[in-house]
Amino acid sequence: MSNILDSFFTVSATTNGITVRVAPNYLNEQSQPAQGRWFWSYHIRIENHGDEPVQLLTRHWKITDGRAMVNHVDGDGVVGEQPLLNPGDSHDYVSGCPLGTPSGMMEGQYRFIRADGSTFLAEIPRFQLLAPATAR
Repeated sequence: MSNILDSFFTVSATTNGITVRVAPNYLNEQSQPAQGRWFWSYHIRIENHGDEPVQLLTRHWKITDGRAMVNHVDGDGVVGEQPLLNPGDSHDYVSGCPLGTPSGMMEGQYRFIRADGSTFLAEIPRFQLLAPATAR
């Protein structure tokens, strides 16, 4: 199964038994290059390969555009949810990111809490946002 996932999700990282997989997708129909707007969606899969349940509490994103301008985004959960992941569970969601340049990158962390109240960070691996040459 993992080689099928690896072919769909372009990057992944595992921290403390939590694997975060990412599949970015340029959205031509949402982008307006002539107005300096490029838009991507990204599909995230979070997998609990650990031996205890964990709940996702917060997210932190570092978004860098093609001019090296950095934007930090923090918030509770993901798309309005704070999923509880039992061992072997996964959670998928899709979100989006606009940029004022035809390329950039995103990376970050999710904060999880264990049943004993301790928290830890799981890495969201860096992934590239690249518009096709025709969209520049």
